[in-house]
Amino acid sequence: MNKIYLEISKLSDKFKKMSYGLTKDKEEIDDAVQELYIYFFERPELVKKIYTENGLDGITRYGAVVLKRSLTSTRSPFYYKYKKYYKNLTGVTYKMSSSYIGKSYENYDNSIYNMAEEKVESITHDQLDKIDAVLEGMYWYDVKIFELYYSGETLDSLAAKTKISRNSLFTTIDKVRTILKKELLDE
Repeated sequence: MNKIYLEISKLSDKFKKMSYGLTKDKEEIDDAVQELYIYFFERPELVKKIYTENGLDGITRYGAVVLKRSLTSTRSPFYYKYKKYYKNLTGVTYKMSSSYIGKSYENYDNSIYNMAEEKVESITHDQLDKIDAVLEGMYWYDVKIFELYYSGETLDSLAAKTKISRNSLFTTIDKVRTILKKELLDE
């Protein structure tokens, strides 16, 4: 496996060049390529299978698909790890002029200190009592699935534990959320 990983590590520049078609941000490209290597490292059986069947060409093509998905999909782990949090950075603009050129330039200060402030609403005991009252009037199955999900379970882990399809779980949770919103907003 080490031999395969050494060969894959030589593809770094190739993966970076592929990414320039999707974004021009060098840091984003570096992060995406790094995440690609983590992806490969976490799946040694898959990497070995692709390498034995198609060699480095197969790894390159597979890496291109993973990179494209990472940089363009809002459902990719890369999006949740990087883009989702940093897209809220404000573009604080400051102008600087250079007397020897006579032009002004706009620079954007995208730092963590410019992060948009998050509104946090505190939930009162009255609101929690209303939620409990609405849940008491629902079918026990829907309430139990809803409680399990909001106790910290993900849809995938809940599906694995209960042997209920992920789509069915999502539909149930979404139905309960919709009823709660309707009931609580009508009051």
